[in-house]
Amino acid sequence: FAMSYGVFQEYYFDNWTLQGGREVTGIIGTTTNGVMYLSMPLLFALFTRRWAHRRRMAALCGAALTCISFVLSSFSTHVWHLVATQGVMAALGCALIYSPTTLSLGEWFKTSNRAVTYGVSLSCKNIVGSACPFLVRVLLNRYGFRTTLQVWAAIATGTSIPAIFLIPTHPSSILLSTSTHRARKNPWEFLKHQSFYIYSTAIILQSCGYGIPQTYLNQYAHDVTLLSQTSATLLLTVFNIPGIASSSFFGYLSDNKHFPLSATTVTAISAVSSALSAFLIWGLTSQGSMALLVLFSITFGFFAGGYSATWGGVINELEREASQRNEAIDTGMVYGLLNGARGVGYVSGGLAGVPLLKSGSRAAIGGFGYATTYGPLIIFTGLSSVFGGWGIVWKWMGLLHLV
Repeated sequence: FAMSYGVFQEYYFDNWTLQGGREVTGIIGTTTNGVMYLSMPLLFALFTRRWAHRRRMAALCGAALTCISFVLSSFSTHVWHLVATQGVMAALGCALIYSPTTLSLGEWFKTSNRAVTYGVSLSCKNIVGSACPFLVRVLLNRYGFRTTLQVWAAIATGTSIPAIFLIPTHPSSILLSTSTHRARKNPWEFLKHQSFYIYSTAIILQSCGYGIPQTYLNQYAHDVTLLSQTSATLLLTVFNIPGIASSSFFGYLSDNKHFPLSATTVTAISAVSSALSAFLIWGLTSQGSMALLVLFSITFGFFAGGYSATWGGVINELEREASQRNEAIDTGMVYGLLNGARGVGYVSGGLAGVPLLKSGSRAAIGGFGYATTYGPLIIFTGLSSVFGGWGIVWKWMGLLHLV
């Protein structure tokens, strides 16, 4: 839903019938991602050991909550109803599906191929995000947002429930029923080490800007470059398509044995490249510049879309550090906390987006995106993206200190 929200955002602006300020709809997409990721540390902690035997039941409850949320959203009369149902309730339902199923995935695939596995899994998200914008556009134009949300609820339920039953049970013996096995406590020693906080900070900063194009690119294409609705929707699809390949690619960079790259290097490649895309392409677009917006969608979608696939390499590095210190580490718990860091970034970016949009110039000073009301958003996206790779600077400083 969050990957297709830009289409809803544009529709709300052009067909506003609810009470409240329509600019508030700009926070729904980032709030959806933020709430979903912020809830993951708690959910991963619960389903790693203590409630591991309840994973499938939790995922089914998540599917039901998601369905109910979108149905309720279709009856909204005020903008805060949309924020509550789409941004919060549906996000919690999605998190209940994602957390237990991802934990099972991480247990089936260990260190040697974990990053690639996460990358392939994340690629599937981009496949859906590439196809759904056009489906949403057709439904909105033909039936309006209320019926569209009810159809979306049916699609979400009809696809998620069968998929949940396809997931094999966990392979670990410690995850059998807690009635016969006492759950072990989660190891928290990794919280004492600097590396975890370096990567978490980088994830927060990168996530602040990542959600901005997903939310505002459609609206920008329609308002500034004067593209048609079809062309604007195509941009969102083009934005998501590169992530299909990039998630697997960045997972491979983290796991490959031929040209091994450190986690800091891989995250820096993703972060710096996506920042350059925002500064040099999105910021320099002008009226009617469809080609530049397509180029931005491809490059930013590829490099920024693959950022979360680098976390497999981050977890591998934290696991090696724990091994060197002879400490226990639960990689599922670590992955949940990294997702929580991303949630902090999404929420922060969403909250910052509304005032940044208001502070932009209403009268064009020049012919480029920087001169429009979206100028502050473009600069914010580029800056937050580049800081997502600051881990490599920290590593260089450490090496210099050793020298």
